[in-house]
Amino acid sequence: MEVKTSSYSCTMIYNRENPRPGVIINNPYGHDVYKGVPKDYVLEDVNANNFYHVILGNKSAVVGGSGKVVNSGPNDHIFIYYPDHGGPGVVSMPSGEDVYVNNLVDVLKKKHASGTYDRLVFYLEACASGSMFDGLLPEGLDIYVMTASEPNEDSWATYCGEGTPDDPCLVECPPPEFQGVCLGDLYSVAWMEDSDVTDRDADSVQGQHSRLRVCSVVDKYCICF
Repeated sequence: MEVKTSSYSCTMIYNRENPRPGVIINNPYGHDVYKGVPKDYVLEDVNANNFYHVILGNKSAVVGGSGKVVNSGPNDHIFIYYPDHGGPGVVSMPSGEDVYVNNLVDVLKKKHASGTYDRLVFYLEACASGSMFDGLLPEGLDIYVMTASEPNEDSWATYCGEGTPDDPCLVECPPPEFQGVCLGDLYSVAWMEDSDVTDRDADSVQGQHSRLRVCSVVDKYCICF
C-alpha cells in the first residue's frame, strides 16, 4: 500500500504559539505525530485542484509537491481522510478555492468510471460534513463514507479546556502548556484511537462505525454518518 500525505501543518509546527516547537500531538499523552511522516504536498501545494488530480491519478495535471498520485488498479482499496473546516456543501482547503460538493462528487464518479479501485472509503472531518454526501452519491460506486457531522450540524473539537467550572475539559484536559488549545477533533481522534487498539486485520469499517456511534451516544457528542 502506498500512502499520499498532504499537510498544511508546516505553519503550525514552528509557530511561536506552539509550546513544543517542532512537535505536534493529538492526545494529552500522545507522541509526536509529525516527526518522520513523509509529506507529499505542503503549504500552497495543498489545494483543491491537486486534491482532485491526485485522486484521479492525473500526474501530469498536478502542480508542485512530490507529484505522487493514486495510481490504483481495479483490485485496489483506497482510503481518503480529509479534516478541515466546513459548511453546507463546502469543505475548506488551506490554499486556493475550497472543495465544493458538486466538484467532489463528480471526481468520485470519474474515479469509479475509470475502473481503478475495488472499494473506496472516505472519512471526512468538518462541520456540516454530511452535506457533502447525503443523498448525492449514486448507488453502485462501491464507496463507503463516514462523516463527523450531519448536513446541518457542527463537529466538535476534543482534548481542550482548563478544567475549571467556566472552562471544563472536553473528554480530557490537554497538558498545562496547551491550555487554550484543542489537540484534535472528536471524530478524528475517536477513529484513530479506535484503530490503535483494534486488530485491523480482523476488523471492518462497519465495525468501527458501530463502535464510534455507541461511544458518541455515551459521551453525549455526535458522530454521524
